[in-house]
Amino acid sequence: MKQIMVALFVLSFHFKGFSQTFLTAPIRSHIEFLASDELEGRGTASLGEIRAANYIASVFKNASLRPAGTDGSYFQPFEVSIGIEGNAHKLTARNVVGFLDNGANKTIVIGAHYDHLGKGFQGSSLSPNSKNQIHNGADDNASGTAGLLELARYFAGNSVTEKHNFLFIAFSGEELGLIGSKYFTEKPSIPLTSVACMINMDMIGRLNPDKGVIVSGWGTSSMWGKMIPDLAKKAKLKYTVDSAGVGASDHTSFYLKNIPVLQFFTGTHMDYHKVSDDIDKINFEGESQILSLIAGLLREVDKQSNDPDFLTAGNPHTGATTTDFKVTLGVMPDYSYSGKGLKIDGVSKARPGDKAGILAGDIIKKLAGKEIGTIYDYMEILGQHEKGEQVEAELLRGSETKIVKVTF
Repeated sequence: MKQIMVALFVLSFHFKGFSQTFLTAPIRSHIEFLASDELEGRGTASLGEIRAANYIASVFKNASLRPAGTDGSYFQPFEVSIGIEGNAHKLTARNVVGFLDNGANKTIVIGAHYDHLGKGFQGSSLSPNSKNQIHNGADDNASGTAGLLELARYFAGNSVTEKHNFLFIAFSGEELGLIGSKYFTEKPSIPLTSVACMINMDMIGRLNPDKGVIVSGWGTSSMWGKMIPDLAKKAKLKYTVDSAGVGASDHTSFYLKNIPVLQFFTGTHMDYHKVSDDIDKINFEGESQILSLIAGLLREVDKQSNDPDFLTAGNPHTGATTTDFKVTLGVMPDYSYSGKGLKIDGVSKARPGDKAGILAGDIIKKLAGKEIGTIYDYMEILGQHEKGEQVEAELLRGSETKIVKVTF
């Protein structure tokens, strides 16, 4: 049963032709705690991760969400193997899962990962001499976790019984290769057949109004293209789209189970995976605006007579005329790879990468003369090119460096 929590339900109603406005104060409060030095970067299976998980669970409990983890708790533990100073250690991490039960047959999953790089001993820090330095991850992904918590409080306290249930999941192990979301989709606490769609938030704290928000998963359902343009227009929020259901975050795990997905992302920046990703860089008003858009989208999905249809997304970087990505290599990145460069997990036949001779297992170090540190560098480079252009790709195949020519 829903319950208005006066001290926690901190939303204000501003009817300007769109939707609810999320106040910045609680967003800031969540990020201040999650991205504080006290949590030491929320490394997977660390004490900081446990304390963050406890905080998330307390918000779920105060919003009267039902525990939907293991053994009647909010926590879903899973084992991870983490290499520290050359030695592998098996440790326990945990997802945090809260269920808003509206008595419906279908459920919408809303997710965000809450883990980060800890003190630089796990994941892929891009800061020099990063070991034993706290990586607070204010944008990546305390911002998305704060969004998850505020959406949970909104839907739990809005005095409306929607036609869908809502399952709120804070994933761990994302930085190590989407481990937590993969584990959940293999051992779900609700039947995956009951999941209508999955909405993910990863790095939503650095909105640049001129560039807008990046919406991934556009091609996974025909419903998204019918809803988002009008909602974004009413919200006066610019956006670009990525058609792919596969990406470097937890929505991928659900897409691979044939579930329609969307991810919201405000773009990469110079502080990505560095110790400088701190709260002073967060655009709280921008995050509030994005949360209003997502809440509006969820309400629209709930109103429909049919759930979102599932489509196999085609070109992984082409969605609509508003997209920044006009070209693609036709490759599947290895999202569990934590080194520098783009490691290739698969290559589509007769696509530019295949024609250039790129193989699964190759690590692309440079594309068009620009270094690739992360998948976001790769995406940014793609956005700068047109069909028909030819560029060089420098790749590592085993211990051998190769140069190949790619024609988009």
